[in-house]
Amino acid sequence: MIEGRAMGAMGANCYLYACMESKQAVIIDPGADGKRIYNWVLEKGLKVNYILLTHGHVDHIGAVDELRGLLGEVSVGIHAGDEEMLTDAKKNLSSYLGSNVVLQSADFLLQDGQELSIGQQRLKVISTPGHSPGCVCFLSAEGLFSGDTLFAGSIGRTDFPGGSLDQLLKGVKEKLLVLPENTKVYPGHGEATTIAEEKRDNPFLL
Repeated sequence: MIEGRAMGAMGANCYLYACMESKQAVIIDPGADGKRIYNWVLEKGLKVNYILLTHGHVDHIGAVDELRGLLGEVSVGIHAGDEEMLTDAKKNLSSYLGSNVVLQSADFLLQDGQELSIGQQRLKVISTPGHSPGCVCFLSAEGLFSGDTLFAGSIGRTDFPGGSLDQLLKGVKEKLLVLPENTKVYPGHGEATTIAEEKRDNPFLL
């Protein structure tokens, strides 16, 4: 099961990915509205094992510690390239917005190619730096969670500290566009798309 909802003032997509047989689940990118996300989990009757972060910008991490408190035993994972963003308001960009979000450190660090089990389902980590140094995507049997790397008709901006357009395009072309064309793509902002649509229509990838 995949469900997504836009959270917070910047409308970052937060996703629930669950194995409905075991009711085990992960939360991907809880950027804001922690109580709303918690209630969503309760509505579905899920047990959250992991909070997984595609990257460390504030609009994708803002509700992590609130959810830690509400959920109890849950492990938070982020790539080493963005690890310091959790604990540094300047690096996660919140200081520029006047909110100064400083969170606890991650419980574990994600690595390219790593696979995580969620009940009978699996999520594979795909490292795609460029929007930030530690940007990752998560590939499941039901689709790709692309964070702020790939959007419907666009790509992530690369003008933040640590960004690189060359790196981002290389990762998208070599790691994402090679996936089956019918792969559903669930981005960090906006509507879902497919690999086929982005290969055909995305002006940044033509």
